[in-house]
Amino acid sequence: MTHPARSGLSGAGGLAQGQSRLTVLVVAGLAWSLVNFRLDLMRRMLANGHRVLAAAPDFDAETEAALRDAGIEPVAVPMNRTGLNPTEDLKTLRALRHLIRTRRPDVILPYTMKPIVWGSLAARLEGHQRCYPLFTGLGYAFSDPDPRGKRRLVRRIAIGLHRHALRDIRLGFYYNAAELHDLRRFRMIPEQARMVAIPGSGADTDRFAPQPMPAGTPVFLFIARMLRSKGLEDLLTATRALRFEGREFRVELLGPTDSNPDAIGEDTLRQWHAAGDVIWHGATRDVRPFLANSHVLVLPTRLREGVPRTILEAMASARPVITTDAPGCGETVGDGEGGFVVPMGDTVALAAAMRRFLDDPTLAARMGQQARARVCRNNDVHLVNRMLLTEMGLEPGGNQPPQATSADADMRSENPGWTHAAAPEKEAIS
Repeated sequence: MTHPARSGLSGAGGLAQGQSRLTVLVVAGLAWSLVNFRLDLMRRMLANGHRVLAAAPDFDAETEAALRDAGIEPVAVPMNRTGLNPTEDLKTLRALRHLIRTRRPDVILPYTMKPIVWGSLAARLEGHQRCYPLFTGLGYAFSDPDPRGKRRLVRRIAIGLHRHALRDIRLGFYYNAAELHDLRRFRMIPEQARMVAIPGSGADTDRFAPQPMPAGTPVFLFIARMLRSKGLEDLLTATRALRFEGREFRVELLGPTDSNPDAIGEDTLRQWHAAGDVIWHGATRDVRPFLANSHVLVLPTRLREGVPRTILEAMASARPVITTDAPGCGETVGDGEGGFVVPMGDTVALAAAMRRFLDDPTLAARMGQQARARVCRNNDVHLVNRMLLTEMGLEPGGNQPPQATSADADMRSENPGWTHAAAPEKEAIS
C-alpha cells in the first residue's frame, strides 16, 4: 500500500530551502515511552535537519543507547509521574527551567499530564512561546464523570495546574473529542488556543506487518499496564463465565505493574496465573511475538484512552480487537469492522464478543484483514508524524508558528478530515 505521508520522510535529508535548523525538546514522563511511542517522530525531526533533545526521568542503559544510536540526545530530569508531592514537582519545574534556559530549544513538545504541566509552565516562565502540548489522554483524574474523594481532589488540582501552566499556549494537539471537550469545559487551555486533532501516536505498519493466525487453542491477548481501570477484572469475569461453559481458550496478559493507585498488585496477578485463569507474562519491550501467537486483542478498558497504541499495533498486525466504547477505543476499531465494541463494564457483552470468535474459527482472520486495512487508512505513523511536524513548522508544507488564532480554530478538531470513520483517538501503555 502507498503511504503519501512518507514522501516528506524519504525526501527529507536535511533542511528545505529557507528552513532553519532548529533544536526541538521532547518531554516525556517515562523514558522508555520515548523509544516506544516517539522514536519515529524524533527520527523524522532529525531527517528534516533539526537537533532533538529527549527529556525524561529514569533512563535505563538500553533506552539511552537506543536514543543516542538514533542521533537523539537523552536528558535526565527528575519527575514523579504519578505522585502529588509538591516538593518533587518543584524539582521537576526547576530542572526543566534550567534545561530550557541553558539549551535554548526552539520548539518544545511535552506529552502526558505531568510533562505538559511542568514543561509548559517552565517554558512560560522562561519566556518561550513555541511550546505545543500533545494531550494523549487526561487519564485517571477525568475518567469518572462524577469523581469522589481522592479522584475529585486530583481533578481539581489538575485543572488548576493546567490553567496556570497553559495560559499562553497558542497551539496544541489532542487525540480524542472527549479530551478536547474537557479541556474547553474546565478552561484548562486558553479560549483562543488552536487545537489540532491527531489520530493517535500511529502504528508503524511496516514493523507491525500482517501475521498469519497461529494454529491451536484460541488466544485472547491483553496488553496494557495492570490497572483495574483497564478492565482487567472485567476480563477475568468474562473469562470465568466462558470457562464455566466448557470453552477452551487462553487469556494472556502482557504488561507491567504500576505505581498508579488503580494498579493490581503482583500477588493478585500471580494468584490468577496459578489458578489457571490467565497467563501473565510481565513487561516486554517488543510485543510483536506475543501478537503473532495470539488471535484477538482484548482491551475492555474503562479509562478514556486517547488512542491506545496497543490497539493500533494489533490492528496493523491483522489482529481483530475487542474493546469498549471508551473514548478513543471504539471509534478506532469500528464495531463489526476491525473487531467488536462493547459497553464499558458490561462483562456479559464482553463474554459474548469473545464467544463469537470461539464459535467461528475463521472470524479472527477475516476481521484481522479488515482491521489492518482500517489502521493503514487512518493511523499510519508516517501520516501522524507528518501532521505534527508540519503544524509545528518543522517540515515544509505546514503552518508557520501560530501568531494569531481564529474563532473556528477547532473546526478540524471537531470534524477531522483524517478519518473515514468517526472522531479522534488515544494512546496505549503510557
